[in-house]
Amino acid sequence: MSHKAWMKTVPTENCDVLMTFPDTTDDHTLLWLLNHIRLGIPELIVQVRHHKHTRVYAFFVTATYESLLRGADEIGLRKPVKAEFGGGMRSFSCEEDYIYENIENELYFFTSQERQNIIRYWLENLRAKQGESLHNIHFLEGQPIIPELAARGVIQQVFPLHEQRILKRLMKTWVQAVCEAQPLDEICDYFGVKIAMYFAWLGFYTSAMVYPAVFGSILYTFTESDQTSQDICCVVFAIFNVIWATLFLEEWKRRGAEFAYKWGTLDTPAESIEEPRPQFRGIKRISPVTSAEEFYYPPWKRLLFQCLVSLPVCLACLSLVFLLMLGCFQLQEFVLSIQELPRIIRFLPKIVLAVIVTTCDEVYKKIAYWLNDMGAW
Repeated sequence: MSHKAWMKTVPTENCDVLMTFPDTTDDHTLLWLLNHIRLGIPELIVQVRHHKHTRVYAFFVTATYESLLRGADEIGLRKPVKAEFGGGMRSFSCEEDYIYENIENELYFFTSQERQNIIRYWLENLRAKQGESLHNIHFLEGQPIIPELAARGVIQQVFPLHEQRILKRLMKTWVQAVCEAQPLDEICDYFGVKIAMYFAWLGFYTSAMVYPAVFGSILYTFTESDQTSQDICCVVFAIFNVIWATLFLEEWKRRGAEFAYKWGTLDTPAESIEEPRPQFRGIKRISPVTSAEEFYYPPWKRLLFQCLVSLPVCLACLSLVFLLMLGCFQLQEFVLSIQELPRIIRFLPKIVLAVIVTTCDEVYKKIAYWLNDMGAW
């Protein structure tokens, strides 16, 4: 189902995150999850809607401004501070909410990306109690419910909705703009720091490539046709590239640090402390590193699975591909050896090879997913 089909069904102001379900989902599943969300996350406002064309149910999720403020405090969202209170960026605190810029204006204090990030944090931290189950899915105590249901296919998609008003503005100031600086702050506010940092690097890299392009063009223009002149120019251009690459990397380090400080991500915690993926299984223990409760799976069991299952399966797949390729080559030689065959038949082995490659790609992708999931147990 297309995301665009849902985007036009409700204004963004009434929905930040959309959760859709397969068309075979029964009412018991919807009511079970809806009840858990409303009891476990009372801050959220959930509306159940039915798409008239696809006949698929969806949860439209949003939250009030006061709830978002509490969520920002809970996740330590960094927000700009008013100049009279020192300026800069600081983790949000409800006890000192008056010191933050635009706190009085609920329409502009949170960007859409920040609202969606808070709601996503709540959804992913909806935990199961001991002995809870849904149909044939048995949850472990403290396990995140929604990531597990998404991994099992009970939830089809969980994705944020766009704001058409901001997208149109970015289309004019960014996509359709020619020879103008990228609106990196607007990109960061809407898409988040990771996307903004990528395009900041891409723009910086594109601008920096002008120097070797111009210098190389000048060398190519004035290089003579003899081998000695060409060798000298190659050495000069190589030395120039070494100097250029060094300066490029050092300048980007400074530029990247400026953006990280400006966007409040210079000292954020590492992603290694995020929740493990829902397919992971194991026994609960206290981590010797963080002293927090975690699921633990013995490394020797994972190594045993890799040696007895993953390695033989991978070798079998490689052998099958090799044999199929040899068969196609033999078929090609056989077809070319028969002169009486129509010309179009001579392309048959190549068509067969293309079909085999496409089919194997899909099959091997499913096998790779299965091996990856089983290797996490």
